[in-house]
Amino acid sequence: MSEQAQRGEAFRYESFETDPATGLLTCRYSVDGQQFAERFTLGPEGDWASPLAHAAARLVFLLAGVSYYKTAAPPVIDLGETAITRRERGFLREFYLEGLGEFAHHNTLDLSALRIEARTAPETPRPAARAVPETIRTLVPFGGGIDSIVTAEQVRQQADAALFVVSRPADRFAAIERPAAVTGLPVVRADREIDPLLLRSRELGFLNGHVPVTGILSAVAILAAVLAGRDAVVMSNEWSASVPTREYNGRQVNHQYSKSESFEAGFREVLADAGLPDYFSLLRPRTELWVGQKFAALREYHDTFRSCNRAFHIDKALRLDHWCGHCDKCCFIDLILAPFMAISDLERIFAGGDLPPAPASREPLANPGQADRFRALLGTLADSKPFECVGEVNECRAAAMLAARRADRADCKLLQELAAEVMALPDAPSDAEIAAMLRPVGRHFIPAWIAASDLAAR
Repeated sequence: MSEQAQRGEAFRYESFETDPATGLLTCRYSVDGQQFAERFTLGPEGDWASPLAHAAARLVFLLAGVSYYKTAAPPVIDLGETAITRRERGFLREFYLEGLGEFAHHNTLDLSALRIEARTAPETPRPAARAVPETIRTLVPFGGGIDSIVTAEQVRQQADAALFVVSRPADRFAAIERPAAVTGLPVVRADREIDPLLLRSRELGFLNGHVPVTGILSAVAILAAVLAGRDAVVMSNEWSASVPTREYNGRQVNHQYSKSESFEAGFREVLADAGLPDYFSLLRPRTELWVGQKFAALREYHDTFRSCNRAFHIDKALRLDHWCGHCDKCCFIDLILAPFMAISDLERIFAGGDLPPAPASREPLANPGQADRFRALLGTLADSKPFECVGEVNECRAAAMLAARRADRADCKLLQELAAEVMALPDAPSDAEIAAMLRPVGRHFIPAWIAASDLAAR
């Protein structure tokens, strides 16, 4: 089927509405007459009638549309009655083009001519920056992985922190709930109900693929922060989230675009224009290697966290209650923690927490069959970095080299082979470069009230 035959003619933003009595936000869209609705339930608490709540709900409406646009990926986006500022237009277009880069790659589409039709909202003076209150009240979006655990533990030391968790209605992921319970922090929740038609994409002939979901959930977190009277949303997106996954049609494609510095910078500008809460990633200048080192010291979480893809399957019957040991996330987490944790601890984690290791260990580094999956992470296979939330190639290479030096890994044949392959590369990281990965790197937007001492001069 040709690209033109697959694609629709126009995607339209219809309307959004809130029901303060139930705490429900409903966003409506259409593609060539096909109607869609997405619903977010945050509860009736808070002032839903306030201008800030309206501005935040409108932002959710703007970003959540991407999930329905992708069903036919038409060349025109019509904002209908919703006027947008010039800054919002630029931000929204980048959100679609960059956020759907992986989707375009997998569907062999060129979205570069995408046109947004909308009335231009008048420019208004940006509200004055809020004074920093004596006690900062923060909201930390929490996914149960090592990144958000490290962030939660850092933030709670300097602010009144609450976690933010988004789930499907009447569903909870144990991989999130168990480590959330360990934090002991209050949890602010939102239920997200995508239109059931999206779950029938294959049957209905819709285009399908990855969307920048972190961007959508970031907007929902801002709305939740407004309703809960929170001053800032603190994300857990590290430096490597800005590194492209690969190139397609002359454009860099980044699976983690809505976790990137570029998204964060643009989103912050849009939020500031509307006077909405602050938004920044506490891990922006940190590498995954640094995060792994910090997490290794948080032993109370070791038997509760689980980043395995199979822990988050929509179908509960296919959802695992243990690490699968085979997916890209299992391999990456094992690799990034191996320099800092005893092999016995990682064997226990991948075996299922308190359980003793199975005769055939589920730890990926103990499985020679995972060699090429690790080589994809290490960049020793051409153009093979997985479309996943995993670290940058040099971080992974540094992790392999450090882990291979551990006495308890001397007999880990796969790891020793992988480390030898990395060290044979002409651009293998030096000890000085590895040490630099454990210090701050790159730009960040972390405010002074929470900046660590090693960021003070940056």
